[in-house]
Amino acid sequence: MEENKKTTDETVTEEEKSSPESAPKTETKKNKKTEQETKALKAELEAKEKALAEAEDKYLRLFAEYDNFRKRSAKEKEGIYADAYADCIGNILPILDNLERAGKSENFEAVRKGLELTTKAFEDALSKMGITEVETKTFDPSLHNAVMHVEDETRGEGEIVEVFQKGYKKGDKIIRFAMVKVAN
Repeated sequence: MEENKKTTDETVTEEEKSSPESAPKTETKKNKKTEQETKALKAELEAKEKALAEAEDKYLRLFAEYDNFRKRSAKEKEGIYADAYADCIGNILPILDNLERAGKSENFEAVRKGLELTTKAFEDALSKMGITEVETKTFDPSLHNAVMHVEDETRGEGEIVEVFQKGYKKGDKIIRFAMVKVAN
């Protein structure tokens, strides 16, 4: 009898499960669950899309800022070069004026004196720009260009005998090597 009872209970449960009334309840629960999952996924998708849009906006702003920086730096660099060039030419122009005045003079002594003053003015202009003459006592291949060599027992080894063209430097940078004649 107990076995029959179990069988009828199991049958009832199976019948309840397969009954048309219990099916909509199960489907409704499943639908609600999938709707909740869908809503959660949509909310997550919207959050990710918003984060992506913010990241794209940030990237575009950063790229524009970098591009503006690059253009501004190029313009500043060009301006610095133009300013340095103008300063250099501004220091040299008075020398040109003096040479033109000397060329118009008919007095030889005045021309000689004018050339001496012009040379002095040019040396002053170079010193204003921080340009110095290369020292020419003993030969140094990093400062001098030996164009001639002479054997002279009265001179020391590597001693510069004659300077054909002065050399100039600004700090450690050589602008022009001195052309010299070296002994021994």
